[in-house]
Amino acid sequence: MAAPRTVYLGTSWFAADVLRRLVDAGHAPALVVTRPDRPAGRGRKLTPPAVADAARELDLPLTQPDRPEDDADRIDALAPDALVVCAYGAIIREPLLSARPLLNVHPSLLPRWRGAAPVERAIMAGDRETGVSIMALVEELDAGPVYAQEAEPIAPDDTYGDLAPRLVDLGARMLVRILDAGASQDGGLAALTATPQPDDGVTYAEKIVAADRDLDPDAPAQVRHDHVRALTPHIGARLRQDDGAVLGVRRTRLTDAGELELVEVQPPGGRPMAYDDYLRGRGAR
Repeated sequence: MAAPRTVYLGTSWFAADVLRRLVDAGHAPALVVTRPDRPAGRGRKLTPPAVADAARELDLPLTQPDRPEDDADRIDALAPDALVVCAYGAIIREPLLSARPLLNVHPSLLPRWRGAAPVERAIMAGDRETGVSIMALVEELDAGPVYAQEAEPIAPDDTYGDLAPRLVDLGARMLVRILDAGASQDGGLAALTATPQPDDGVTYAEKIVAADRDLDPDAPAQVRHDHVRALTPHIGARLRQDDGAVLGVRRTRLTDAGELELVEVQPPGGRPMAYDDYLRGRGAR
């Protein structure tokens, strides 16, 4: 049974880790497509996407077009059985959209949390579970029929850094099963069936912007705790203090009395530290 021939489109660290697991499982793509290098960091140094680094590490053919359809002829020449998309970060348009099966790895239980930040928004909303959906891409955002879906519990103190790697593992396992299933039946991946998403229960996971980092001091303790968990460690919540300082908040906990305690913070320009140490340094304790 020969593995299906695929082209992989992805950009983020999440997509890079899924790519590594695909290769480990014997599903190395014929081509990796990712976004162009972008300026990053304080020095605005031109930096490749995580998927570009992974492709080079794995010695896979790589292309970084401004738009994926710019490389449609190159992709078509490879005659892939399917395109696999994971956290690519750009809209896939014709002629790529309908030329062949297009499997998208999306870390939510669709139709809940369509959009750019499904993991963060699930934690921020206090959801008790999320998961991964493998769906077909359509023109409407994350609205395609679903090939497979599995749930993953969200523990009360899970941060993004705890949960996202588990979703990488889950998504990669599901994707390998689908690719293997397609290889074992007549008609290949094109013969796989997908279930339309229900109309009820649609929510959107808007992109995290700078304003989303600010904690609302008047919000309930649980809401603030969930907010911190959702943005730790990759983005970071922050608390604007009475003196105008902006304090990064990296870890919190709920007391038995239902109050929120700051556990780990990051002063402006400083390193993460225990909140008690921060207070002592300010002469507050």
